[in-house]
Amino acid sequence: MSKFRLQSVVFVLTAFLLGCNEFMVVGVISDIAKSYHASLSTVGFLVTSFAIIYAICTPLITTLTGKFDRFKVLMVLMLIFLIGNTLTAVAPNLFWLFVSRIVTAAVAGTIISLILVFVSMIAPIEKRAMLVASTFAGFSIATIVGVPVGTAISNAFSWRDSFALISVLTVIICGFLYWLIPRDSRQENASLSNQVQLFKDRRIIFGVIVMVTLMSAEYTFYTYVRPIITNVLGFSTTNLTWLLGLIGITFILGNICAGVIANRFGITKLTVISSTVLICLLLMNAMFHVAWLGILLLCVICFVLGMPGSILQVMFLNIADREYPEAMNLASSLNPICTNVGVSIGSLTASISINFVQINQIGYVGAIYALIAVFGSLYLIKTSAN
Repeated sequence: MSKFRLQSVVFVLTAFLLGCNEFMVVGVISDIAKSYHASLSTVGFLVTSFAIIYAICTPLITTLTGKFDRFKVLMVLMLIFLIGNTLTAVAPNLFWLFVSRIVTAAVAGTIISLILVFVSMIAPIEKRAMLVASTFAGFSIATIVGVPVGTAISNAFSWRDSFALISVLTVIICGFLYWLIPRDSRQENASLSNQVQLFKDRRIIFGVIVMVTLMSAEYTFYTYVRPIITNVLGFSTTNLTWLLGLIGITFILGNICAGVIANRFGITKLTVISSTVLICLLLMNAMFHVAWLGILLLCVICFVLGMPGSILQVMFLNIADREYPEAMNLASSLNPICTNVGVSIGSLTASISINFVQINQIGYVGAIYALIAVFGSLYLIKTSAN
């Protein structure tokens, strides 16, 4: 196996590891609540707090560490991540559990950002889009594989063993990263003022708007995907696991296809993608009356939503590489930040909207965000062309 291929595999595995750490708690949340004799609502705040800390700390840490050697920063952050995750596995009470999740959330976004910077450094320009898409696919696979694997380990042993396994894998991945990633990766002139110049570029602003609104549109319905499948579409709980797996696989396929699209068309297909999401959301209420049509629609929309993240991240990296090299770290963090902001907005919108509309009509709410994404993508493509 060539060094480039081995580096690519390690980057994907790192993203998978980070995804497992973030989403595995969803599958073991009931067990955590029982072990600490706490309510589900209290323990459920672990998910919300993780997303909030992630979104706040990622740009701060990424920007503040921009002037240091990227290799050293990555190794230090991986060590902090290891400590935080291990603390999760051994947390004696709920307070220390929350502390451990705050620690891991604070550094996880910057780690994936640095991984994406190294992707742009080692990958030839013609392979950059596919490697970015593959790295994101690793994170997406974690949302599908990580949750059931964590649940299975928790059922067989303990929820603590799920996180202990992540710590063991982190040590192994750290070894490979130490061996494989470039050492000389210091960023010159990466002052705070130089880095924030990135946000004066209208392409970056429109790209952020498109990413956040599409993620918000996704989580207006995906927040309630389980009751949609069981209560609205009428599938039994025994079918729930494989149906969620099927939907997740379509998302991964969309992520992989995004690499091809980014290579051949750049961002020019973003309006088509956003419009497809808008149409799917508007059709939800009608198609949810037939169970198999409802599942088909969920697969289609998740397939399409798997595309914009990689396409936009490649654009962010390419713009920074050509015009704002001192802001490469910050540019690489935009997708993770936008994703978590979108998840927070979408889930909050869903939880409020469900008090006013029926769950099968939630697509109409998400369509508002998708409509904004359509116009945002039009302006983005026009701005880039000029």
